[in-house]
Formats: sequence, structure tokens, C-alpha cells
Amino acid sequence: MGWGIDGTRHWGADWCVITALVLRPPLRPGALWQDEEWPEAEKAEKLARGAALKWASGVFYRPEKLEGLGHYRRRETQRNSSIQSRLKSTVQSYLEGVSAGLEQLRSAAQEVQSVCQELGTARWALLDSAEHLQGLQQMRELMEEHVQLASVVQVLPQIFSVHEVFSHTLQLLHGQHLLEAHVELMMVEQLRDDILSQLHLRGLSSAQTAVLSYFSGLQELNESLAKQLWDIVGSSLRLVREDPVLFVTAVRIIEREEKIDDALLLEATFLPPGRPKGWRQKFYQVLQDSMTGARFRAPCPDAEGPGLARHLAALQKDIVSELRVVKDLMVQCVPAHYNILSVCTATFHQALTSHLQEILREDLDKQGLFLLLEWALRVYHSPEMMGHPDLLPEVDVSGLGPLMSPELVDQTERRYVVKVKVSDVFEWMQRTLEVEFKEWFREEEPETDHQGFFQSALPAIVMQMLNENIQVASLITDSLQQKIYNMALEELEAFLGRSVSPSHLCPSSQTLGPQPGILGWCWRSAVGHPVLIHRRAQTQLLCSPQPLCLQLPSRKWLSGSQLVGSMCEVIDKYAKDFSRVRKPVCTLLLAESELLVASQYLRALLQRKMVCKSREERGQLCHRLLQDATQLRELFCGLGLERSQQSLEAVFALRELICLKDPALLSLEVVGFITKYPDASDEHISTLLDIRGDVSKEVRHVVLEMMAQHPQVLPEGYRPIFSTILVPVPELPFCLRKGKCA
Repeated sequence: MGWGIDGTRHWGADWCVITALVLRPPLRPGALWQDEEWPEAEKAEKLARGAALKWASGVFYRPEKLEGLGHYRRRETQRNSSIQSRLKSTVQSYLEGVSAGLEQLRSAAQEVQSVCQELGTARWALLDSAEHLQGLQQMRELMEEHVQLASVVQVLPQIFSVHEVFSHTLQLLHGQHLLEAHVELMMVEQLRDDILSQLHLRGLSSAQTAVLSYFSGLQELNESLAKQLWDIVGSSLRLVREDPVLFVTAVRIIEREEKIDDALLLEATFLPPGRPKGWRQKFYQVLQDSMTGARFRAPCPDAEGPGLARHLAALQKDIVSELRVVKDLMVQCVPAHYNILSVCTATFHQALTSHLQEILREDLDKQGLFLLLEWALRVYHSPEMMGHPDLLPEVDVSGLGPLMSPELVDQTERRYVVKVKVSDVFEWMQRTLEVEFKEWFREEEPETDHQGFFQSALPAIVMQMLNENIQVASLITDSLQQKIYNMALEELEAFLGRSVSPSHLCPSSQTLGPQPGILGWCWRSAVGHPVLIHRRAQTQLLCSPQPLCLQLPSRKWLSGSQLVGSMCEVIDKYAKDFSRVRKPVCTLLLAESELLVASQYLRALLQRKMVCKSREERGQLCHRLLQDATQLRELFCGLGLERSQQSLEAVFALRELICLKDPALLSLEVVGFITKYPDASDEHISTLLDIRGDVSKEVRHVVLEMMAQHPQVLPEGYRPIFSTILVPVPELPFCLRKGKCA
């Protein structure tokens, strides 16, 4: 770089040349630069000249600057000399390093050659001593055999004393000196296992059979010791109360055996016969069997209730007592990692779960089912059992799951509801209803209250019985209460159909259960049941107007007879009996009566169809229908039934179809009619068209086709009226083969 007139440094041409020289590849020995083809040198020279010209033009762009040319030349000459000196120093250092490296490589090559010569000499020496090595191998084998024999000599006294140890150990076991007996037993087992291990390592499997035969007494000792241990563990609840020494001894022996099992499994080289013994798992199994064996394997108790109650009470007492012993005494006799209290708690819980399932397979009565549900869902978790103050907080069954699964609870609750329904509600209601029938069919009138309305004790009796069952179910679960409640409503609805005086029962049903809206339910369930009308008034109302309706339609009726007036007198006479019934049942009975009268009127008109022979006669028919429907409507309005609750509107709508002057418009009128009365069928409409007497086949076809294109669905809450009326099937035309229909 060079210095500019502004004091900054610039890349000079000399530095470009130096860069090109450094980047130039090294010369071959004896070659000159001129002799080498080096395109980069020419390019670098051009770049250097260009940079130098640019720098010079920037420095000497004015003539007065040429006075400093000598100064710039001296300075650049000195700088070039300094650069060349540094380059020479760098190259010299590089060459010296290369020379040192070559010298080291030369020395290493000489050392490698010397090592190869020495290795060859050693190889020949080893080949010469191969015969001496074979002799050393024989000496090694003799030494190993000597070591084995020395080991055998050392253990011979122990081997010879094995049977004596067996006898002594057996005496210790008979005297219940279990710890001493187990020490000698472990010693003999260790001796046997060491011998078997050595034979296993040397592949002498045939000799292992003889060793096992010699130590065969170990099996008997192990079985005898194990039998005593499991007898002690089976009596552990009694022993920890009386004298826990034997139980603690048994636990110590089991822990020793577990440590031996763990050590052998960890080595995983040789596993002696009978290992692992797994005595800790056997300890848990024996303990669990002793706690659950007798009481849970006994035959199922009496399914009638008292026997089951005693059985459950005994289970409750025994389980609490034994868990208290485990918590207060047994926990102190075993290591903490045994978690003995949790194990015993889970054991009782699982055993109870299976035991209850076994009991539920029997045909239990309602009392037995109730006892099981109450015991499993309420008593089990209460302070009387698993929540006992003496067991808390160590005993916790919350993480063990329910004693009865939700599915089993639901199934048992349904069985209980069926038993209650069959054995209590249905039979009891049936007997009560029979007594009520006798009371209502006596010669004298039923009892009345202070307001003159008929009354009966039946509603209070039925409600009390149903409420008692619901209250009993509420002691178990809300779901059982809801099931009993739903069953009570179903039975009450069926009872309404059988009752002769449901008008007294319905107002009382609002006391049934905790839910609102029962009264409304009762009215809805009562709709459509003719037996809801008082038996005396209903029978007379059905029979008395029938002779009058037989005269419909007729020429006498058409000419203005007092036929409907007589019907109104009969209806008014017998409807007065409804005044002895409280509202809103009275309104319901009036509505049923009005529907009955309207149905009889329409049935007589449609089944005994009268064909109008002229327009005048058709007008006369329309006038008569208007007078009759208006008279009947005013009658029921006077009795207290609103027009919106009456079915006589169907007579007015039918009259409109007959009064229509232009038959071509019948299709539109019929569509409106079936929209309002969707239970009207094609037969009903055909009968109405026949009554008109002026409908052609083409118009009839259009009307029926229009009805087919507009099918109707009965809306919810619709009171059918035409579906209860059957009309005669029209006669088919008589046809001969290949002829026209007559």
C-alpha cells in the first residue's frame, strides 16, 4: 500500500506485484521464471500497472505535485527493500523447517529398519522354544488338578458331615429353632452349590447327578422348613396378637432367602436347583389365602334377606377387626417395603368384589338386593367399616376402584326395581283397586268432602305407598331413586287405566317424588282413555244418544226434527254428574264427552251416507249441519268447555266442503281440509264427495290425486277424530271379459 496526498494509504502497484510473486507456484529445480508458463504473473503485472497508474494519476494530477516525485521514489524504494527482506526471511525459515523434517524422516526410517531386524530375531527364538512350551502346558494342567484336589481335601470334612448336619437340622426344625436350622441349611446348600458350580464350569454334567443324589436330603429339609413357615404365616393374625416372635422369625428367614435369590439372579452364571425359591411371593399368597379363604369360600347365604344381612354384618366386623390388627401390630413385624397394610386392604377389597358377584348370581329377593346395594355403596365406605377411625388415615380404598362396577350397580338396581314392581307395587295396587271397585259400586253414593265433591282414600294410600318406596331408594343412590320414581310413574299411568275413579287420583299425583310437573304429566297420560269419565255418567252417555244417532241422516232429520235437541237434553242431564268432580278433571271429562258426541255424529253421517239429489237438497243439508253443530257447540260452551277445546269444529269444516258451489274448486278445499284434519283418509273424502251428489269422475280423480301429492303427518298433540270412523268400502264395478265395465 502507498500513502495518498490526503494522508490515507492506497494499494500500490508494488504490493500487487508482491502478491503475484507469493501466489506463484514454486520453480522446478534448475528452472527460471521466464521458462515457466505462468498466466497469473502476466495478469498480476497488468493489475499492478493499472493500480500504479491510478495511484500516480491521483497523486500527480497537478504540475506542482511533481516536485515531490523524488521523495515518493525514495520512500517506495525503501518500502520495497523492506518487503523483499521480509520475503527472504520467510522463505529462509520455510526452507529450514523442510530440512529439519527431512532429517527426522530419515532418522525414523533407520529406526524402523532396526526394529524389523529385532522382530525377526525374536521370531526365530520363539520357534526354537515351542517344544519347551508344550512341557509348560502339561505342568499347568497338573497344577490345576492339584488345586482342585486341594480344594476337595479342604471340603472333605464338610462333605463327610453332611448327613450329620441333616439330622441336626431336622431336630432343630422339630424344636421350632427355625433360625439355627436355617443357618445350617444355608451352609449345606452353599457347599452343594459351590460343587455344582465347579462341575458346571468344567462341563462335568455326569458328576452333577451324583452330587444331587448325595445332597438329596436338602429337599426334605426345605419342604419341612417351608411347611412350618407357611403354617406360621397362615396364623399370623393370631400370632402377632399373642406372641409375634415366631412370625418375625419366619419373616427373617424369608428375607434371607430373597437376598440369596437376588444375588444368584444377578450373577446369572449358574442357577442351582430349586432357585429362585420366591418365598416372598409365597408369603403374600399364604397370607391372602388365610385372610380370605374360609369366609369367602363358604356357600352363598340365604337369598331371602335375614341370612344375607347376618353374613354381611359378620364380614364387616371381621374385616375391620383384622385390618386393625394388621395396622397396629403386623406392620411392626415386617420390613417397610412389604407394604403389608396396603396388601391386606387390597386383598379384602378384591375378595369382596368377587364375593358380591357370586352372591348376585343367586335369585335374591328385593330385600337381599337392597342390602347388597346399601352395603357396597354406603356401608363399605362409611365410618362403620373402611372409614373407621381406628383405620384412618393409613387404610385408603379410594384408589382400589368401586366395590361394584357401575355396570353391575345399574344391573342390580334394575333387578331391585323389577322386584319392587312385581312384589309390592303391582300386587298392592291391584288389591287396593279391587277394594275401591267394591266401594264405588255400592248402592249408596261415594263419600263427599265439605264442598260436595266425591272423594276417596285411594289417592292418599297409593301416593303414600309409592313415596315410601322412593324414599327408601333415596337411601342408596340418586340413580336408584330415579329408577323407582320412573317405575312409579309407569305403574301410576297403568293404574289410571284400571281405576274407576282416577279423577280423585290425578290431583294427588303432584305429591309423588321430588320433581316438578307431575300434575301435567298425569293429565297428558290420561288423554285418550274413555275410562277416565265417571263410570255412571260415561255408561249412560255412551248408550243414551245412540238410538237418536241412528236416525242420522234421514229425510225426517233433514226437514227439521228435534233430534239434536233431544241429544242435547240427554248430554246435559248426564254431564251434571261431572259437577261432583274437581277441576281440571271436570274439564277433561267434558272434552272427552264432546269428542265422543262429535265422533258419533260424524260416524252416523259418513256411514249412512245420504246423497243429495239437487242443489236445494244440498243447501238444506248444509243448513241442518250448521244448526246441529251450533246447538251442540253452545251446549258444551254452557257446560264450561271452551270452543278451542271442542272437536265439533270438524262438522263446520265438513259442511264447507258440501256447501261449495263450484265443484272445480274442491281440490283446493280438500287440501285445506286434510291439512287441518290429517287423519282424514281417501275413503272419508270420497264419502263426502258422494254426499254432495254433483261430483264427476274427473273432479273426483283430481281431488284424490291432489291428496296423494300432499301426504299428511299427524302433528304432536293432535286429537284424532276421523281415524276412529270406519266408512263402507265402495263396491267395485262389475266387468265382463273383453267388454266394457257396467
